[in-house]
Amino acid sequence: MTEISPSETDVPGDNGIGPAREVMAVVDEKHFGESATATASTITNSVGDAGCDAVIEYPDGGLRAWGVVFGAALTQFCGYGYLSAFGVYQDYYTRIYMAEHSASAISWIGGIESLLMIAGGLVCGRLYDRGYCMFLLYGGTFVTSLSLFMLAFVKPNQYFGALLCQGLGVGLGGGMAYVPSLAIVSQYFEKRRAMAMSIVTAGVSLGATVNPILVNNLFARTNLGFTSVVLINAAFMTSVLLIACFLIKPRLPPPKKHAKLVNCLKKFSKDWAYIAMTTGFTLFALGFFFPVFYLQLAAITHGLDKTLAFYSLVILNGCSFLGRISCGFIARVVNVNHLGIISALISGCITFAFIAVESTTAVVFIGVLYGFFTGMYTAVMAPITNLLTDDVAELGMRLGISFACSGLGELIGPPIAGALLTGEYHWWRPAVFFGIVELAAAISFGWVELVVRHRRQVKQVREDTGCTGA
Repeated sequence: MTEISPSETDVPGDNGIGPAREVMAVVDEKHFGESATATASTITNSVGDAGCDAVIEYPDGGLRAWGVVFGAALTQFCGYGYLSAFGVYQDYYTRIYMAEHSASAISWIGGIESLLMIAGGLVCGRLYDRGYCMFLLYGGTFVTSLSLFMLAFVKPNQYFGALLCQGLGVGLGGGMAYVPSLAIVSQYFEKRRAMAMSIVTAGVSLGATVNPILVNNLFARTNLGFTSVVLINAAFMTSVLLIACFLIKPRLPPPKKHAKLVNCLKKFSKDWAYIAMTTGFTLFALGFFFPVFYLQLAAITHGLDKTLAFYSLVILNGCSFLGRISCGFIARVVNVNHLGIISALISGCITFAFIAVESTTAVVFIGVLYGFFTGMYTAVMAPITNLLTDDVAELGMRLGISFACSGLGELIGPPIAGALLTGEYHWWRPAVFFGIVELAAAISFGWVELVVRHRRQVKQVREDTGCTGA
């Protein structure tokens, strides 16, 4: 049994992209073939200015190492965890604060925020590899905090103010801090890296659970307006980020060698299995945020209990955490690509259920199942990429490129949902569209499975032929 997490290839110098998001998986070697065994018990790398090969020793524990893990989890709490709670703002903006603007226009705020957090790795990952870890962390904290405090003073129906502060500002700040918060773990852990990464990624689910509770309850107070609510939330987020800055410290100097993005793009463009996988990632990302951004709004517009509506995102994100954690155990007996197909297939079917979201049971059903299976899907993204990677040094680059493409899907998906929904709330339109899109993603992963099987058969034939010839 080999434990694999994306951070295992994110030792500084392995790539120029930086780590993937929210990934933890325990993978059986029989599901990966030879690529799973590429992670050795020690890693040889060029360290700092020494200019020679040195064996990197990992603490794999201790107060400082676990403090870094906790700090990284707090950064994830304020980054993708905050983004995953955008459904609260989608509901509040659409019904109350920016009622003059369509749901589609409002969704661009969350879509841009998501794109910058994910695709920012293309730039920030390269800066991280060049030793700018703390610059990215401090800069991301400053930009995020400033943007949140500025958001508090956006007036009703000032759409572009919210777009600049919450979409561009928070997205840029979150993207800057996102890379070091994941990559830094690889400097402290090797044997226990999967455990450390699971704690870090748990920060996303925790943030996606706590933020909706906090913001919804503050909005529910009649004596607090939008400015007061956002100021309180901004102060809370800033405090958490400052603690993270205090805890996160780099341990290793930056490397000298870096992979070239252009060369990798040329190589990957000829790998049809990788293209199919990236297509699947992008299609799934296109529909991913529809339930996340719109479940609370759907519950309220159907006249359901407001308490249930407010906690619908808590249910969804809490079950997403369970899906991520359980995937590590399920992957011991089930092929990870099969898990990708299953999770995309079931998520698509659940998206169709939005047509009937007219009862408490329907809201809970969607929240529990969609949260669980999208959490599982998130956990297997890196292992599926590893399945197609012959050279483990390319894994980080492959992850960065494919996730940047999926970021484009997350950018345009929510606005498309709002445009299909219209001001008359035709829920069946986005439900059918995104259900079909996620089923198409499952088909793309099915194609990946066929290619992988073919490659194994060809390899086996070559090995048998070689033995016969001997």
